[in-house]
Amino acid sequence: MYAMQYEITLPADYDMRIIRERVATRGHALDDFEGLGFKAYLIRERAAGSPVNQYAPFYLWDDTGGMNRFLWGGAGFAGIVRDFGRPAVHHWTGVQWERGPAHGASPPRAASRYVRAIPALEDPSAAVTKAAEELAARARMPGVYATVLAVDPRHWEMVHFTLWQESVEEVGGDHYEVLHLSRPQLDEVKTGRPW
Repeated sequence: MYAMQYEITLPADYDMRIIRERVATRGHALDDFEGLGFKAYLIRERAAGSPVNQYAPFYLWDDTGGMNRFLWGGAGFAGIVRDFGRPAVHHWTGVQWERGPAHGASPPRAASRYVRAIPALEDPSAAVTKAAEELAARARMPGVYATVLAVDPRHWEMVHFTLWQESVEEVGGDHYEVLHLSRPQLDEVKTGRPW
């Protein structure tokens, strides 16, 4: 299990209807993509209180084969590079994901992402165990569609990513609007810790 995100920050006066139209017309392209648990098509808008206009899709991959086909096989990322330039692709090794109480309900409309560094003197195993306990508690919160914990062991950072049925303001981190959710193999990705 792998998590991945790239962020395309757009000018302050950018017409975000362009991104909305892009997702409305192209978002379904990954609805049956092999190896993909989900892709959340995310935006943040200055007009809605965000500090930036941004298109920032988040992916949960079941295997690296699907991720590689997407990034290098001409199956999606090439269009991003062509239209926006080549963004940095953040990626994390999946620790755990869980369904929330809203999982079977309507598609999620909001997402939150919280990234935290693991300090050099902190035991990474203890940090991940504590974060996994927090993830399990979050998975039981009303309105949670799904929640993911992943770690980048090169930079020693953890990401908590949660899809919400509706917007939740009291949760920390970055907040996004979900324009579309492709979830071709989410039911095949094992919940809980993969070890």
